[in-house]
Amino acid sequence: MTAATFTQGGKFEIREVVRPEIAKDEILLRVKSTSICGTDTKIIRNGHRKLKDGDRIVLGHEFAGVIEQVGASVKGFAEGQAVGIAPNWGCGRCKPCQRGMANYCAEYQAFGITRDGSHTQWVRIPSAVIAQGNIRPLPDNVSWSAVSLAEPLSCVLGGQTAVGLSAGESVLVYGAGPMGLLHILAARAAGAAVIIAADLNASRLAMARELGATHAVKSDTEDIHARVAEITGGEWLDVVITAVPVPEIVPEGLSLLGIFGRLCLFAGLPKDRAIAGLDGNLIHYKNLCVTGTTGGCNADYAKALGLITSGAVPVEGIISHRFSLEQLSEAYETALAGRGMKIVLTS
Repeated sequence: MTAATFTQGGKFEIREVVRPEIAKDEILLRVKSTSICGTDTKIIRNGHRKLKDGDRIVLGHEFAGVIEQVGASVKGFAEGQAVGIAPNWGCGRCKPCQRGMANYCAEYQAFGITRDGSHTQWVRIPSAVIAQGNIRPLPDNVSWSAVSLAEPLSCVLGGQTAVGLSAGESVLVYGAGPMGLLHILAARAAGAAVIIAADLNASRLAMARELGATHAVKSDTEDIHARVAEITGGEWLDVVITAVPVPEIVPEGLSLLGIFGRLCLFAGLPKDRAIAGLDGNLIHYKNLCVTGTTGGCNADYAKALGLITSGAVPVEGIISHRFSLEQLSEAYETALAGRGMKIVLTS
């Protein structure tokens, strides 16, 4: 079978690999849809801390498919069943795992990082993934393209849960790339009254408006403080979410918050620029909350699937390119060139 592979040390290849064999406590999944994440391209460019030199993996962690084969000791699943897969699992013993948040487990594993992922035709699903509840049945007549985006939406929901974004509130999202746009879609579904997108790219801001942003700020040419003050009538914002890895927007976002405001550092920062100076008095006198999130847990994934399959969050609006799984080379060429928004592969 054809697969997009990466070998730690910098080698990316589209190559033939052996179809996986499963043990009696495992499942073989036939991939129906999978999308390319920024994490995939980052791994190609920079490697991953979980990999040792010479380790080779099949990339891809955003996927859904049909169960091809069920191990003899596996219960509750059947061949031909359509399912989505939450891609992270943990040790099952630590504090994060006990809280149902294996994405924070120090020993976490993930498809496309520590185990072969979904940018191929078949994926072996280990027993721990089955036991920890990562497999979610899908309804009939599912949109395969849409459910492949449940994983990135789950990350977004984790971030918005952490800051408690709720109906009637105001939120500013820095960055109108794929993750920023998912934040806008999720904020709209949550009933946010004011949704401001801030970006340098005019076409991305136009897309943000189409997907539900009530306002757009071109942050290189507009005074963002003046615009936010105007939009909120001087009340400032309830929530700010940083969905781009730019250190300067962290203190700026904090300064845009009103009383009891919350700031979510959703995007990680460059290692050599990870310190962003914050005004402690703003936090103190306005009773502000600053938090950060990474990844999504199984509960977030289940909620994301529900929002997608119900139509509450129309994620297909951010898909810019569709390829077949046989077009892995073209899909990665597009992704590595930074063209478009979300790239989805289907079979």
